[in-house]
Amino acid sequence: MISSLVLVVEDDEEIASLLEKYLARAGYRTTKASTGLTALAHVTRLQPDLILLDVGLPDMDGFDLLTKVRAHSNVPVIFVSAMDDSTDKLLGLKLGADDYVTKPFNPQEVMARVGAVLRRASGVAGSEVIRHDGIEVQLDSHIATASTAKGRLELWLTATEFRLLVCLIRSPFKTFERASLLDACMPDSDALDRTIDTHIANLRRKLAEAGQEGYITTVRGVGYRFARSKDV
Repeated sequence: MISSLVLVVEDDEEIASLLEKYLARAGYRTTKASTGLTALAHVTRLQPDLILLDVGLPDMDGFDLLTKVRAHSNVPVIFVSAMDDSTDKLLGLKLGADDYVTKPFNPQEVMARVGAVLRRASGVAGSEVIRHDGIEVQLDSHIATASTAKGRLELWLTATEFRLLVCLIRSPFKTFERASLLDACMPDSDALDRTIDTHIANLRRKLAEAGQEGYITTVRGVGYRFARSKDV
């Protein structure tokens, strides 16, 4: 079985080499890029299974790079950055990152995050198909689609957004607390409960862009349920 390919986007050669060393020990294949432009070329040509992304790059910041990547790829992305402000973390998640690790970091922790995100990205085992109104989730192929006037449209979801949709759509009308959604969708992360709000906002936006507006109702003081307000 071919091991997962991890792209390390880091302009500090010492940190990049350290990450590559630990990734190799963990059994992953690696490639690296020290600039955003090189990283974009690698994403297109090599199609990595995961990206470890620094925010501070010489030609563009990591947030801009992630925006460019997300225009055509849902590859899982973990930020590894010295910027530890909560606003930066939330921005990274809002733009589609799957996790955020701050420097200085414990390399073993980064490896644990890599493994956790790759497991989430691998999908949920089984051939089950879940449907609710115009939304359909195929678990074995890790594909979510929405019904539109022109037919079914595939939703471009990150691994975390997909797992979040699966959790919600399995039990429509059930109210989930933020902590339970975090445990279900990001079990190996130490993110705060409020992190789930950012992923919910992204999922809502993508459903709305596909013509499925109004899903995922906020239950004030509790969490969320997968239902339009008018249906509850």
